[in-house]
Amino acid sequence: MTLHNKVAIITGGATGIGLGIARILGMKGARLALVQPTPEHFAQAAESLAGAEAVAHIADISNREAVFQMVAQVEQRFGQIDILVNNAGLTGKPAVHSFLDCAPEQLDAIVDVNLKGTFHCSQAVARSMAAKGVRGSIIHISSVGAYAAQEFASVYCATKAAQVSLARAMALELAPYGIRVNAIAPGDILTQANADIAGDMRQSGASGRYMRVTPLGRRGAPEDIGNAVAFLASDEAAFITGATLLVDGGWLAY
Repeated sequence: MTLHNKVAIITGGATGIGLGIARILGMKGARLALVQPTPEHFAQAAESLAGAEAVAHIADISNREAVFQMVAQVEQRFGQIDILVNNAGLTGKPAVHSFLDCAPEQLDAIVDVNLKGTFHCSQAVARSMAAKGVRGSIIHISSVGAYAAQEFASVYCATKAAQVSLARAMALELAPYGIRVNAIAPGDILTQANADIAGDMRQSGASGRYMRVTPLGRRGAPEDIGNAVAFLASDEAAFITGATLLVDGGWLAY
């Protein structure tokens, strides 16, 4: 499986799951555009992507104008865009709010990044692909939260479910252009941001009453998501669109 010379935009590509995705796609020959809202993580990402062709772009994906400008810059640099990975999202503590107390600005912050950001990036890239006749691949990084409710994460879970639904609807509309759209729902993935959380079976959630179990007995790695992205973006997945791939170590099967 190769992605040689394919051009991939990865939002949130300099940290966490996004960086794991970037490592795998880079190893398979893709040229990378990593998108972050601020520049502080780019230097560290560049070190871990040694050997891969990667450029950094600063853009707030909740800002439609900034997204379209970023996509135009990537297109100008590489000629076309073959892969979009909508990985960036508001998660963790910033996405934890009581349903009863969630303020309008908190609701807007999560929806603006997780849903609107996914929509803006997808629309800008899909328009570019369609105009150039690129039979590309768009992949949303959703969550098991799209299927299993998580306390004090009502808005987060809703946006992740919306990404799954959006992938299906986009798949129908973009199929005539040869553009495939899928989603990935990660389970418990170990990143630097949540490295202090240990164990495969634990009480979690805001109240400590939320049991999470990963039958495979380990936390996932960002590269586990990267391998799934590489598959869905490759020619080996040429007949897969409108699907959501669970990469959760059996979490939802428990």
